[in-house]
Amino acid sequence: MKTAVYAGTFDPITFGHLDVMARAAKIFDRLIVAVSVDNYKENVFSLQERMNFISEVTKEYPNLQVESFTGLLVDFCLQKKATVIIRGLRAVSDFEQEFQMALMNRKVGAEIDTVFLMSAPEYLYISSSLIKRYAALGGKISDMVPTAVEKALQEKFAKTKFNS
Repeated sequence: MKTAVYAGTFDPITFGHLDVMARAAKIFDRLIVAVSVDNYKENVFSLQERMNFISEVTKEYPNLQVESFTGLLVDFCLQKKATVIIRGLRAVSDFEQEFQMALMNRKVGAEIDTVFLMSAPEYLYISSSLIKRYAALGGKISDMVPTAVEKALQEKFAKTKFNS
């Protein structure tokens, strides 16, 4: 059984993330969506909220499971007997950083390959950071994130100075 891991903060999960998840779930026998506990970003949603959103919108994929992880992604992959790390690419600008990360992961875990999946064209411009900024300013995000995420972001930002 081929197991792949698609890791990230998913704060929030976007239709771009979901596109990559759906395609990876079709390619691999088991896909673990690994939500990072340790990250260097300021999250809007808690770990449990992020995991709940992902679980809610990926129910149709029986071979997809959502887990959290801490520490090195390679160590998590080895623990889960995953042989592939999935990374989504939006634009050429993503490639350099992703390429460096893939090489580092390969150095640490030589038996783990990285597979890059290009984002669908309609999601190339979407990033979680951009969505958070846009939502904080009251922008329409319904075509970028699932409905539950859109509502949760609206609630989170309802009391900010941008929306008063």
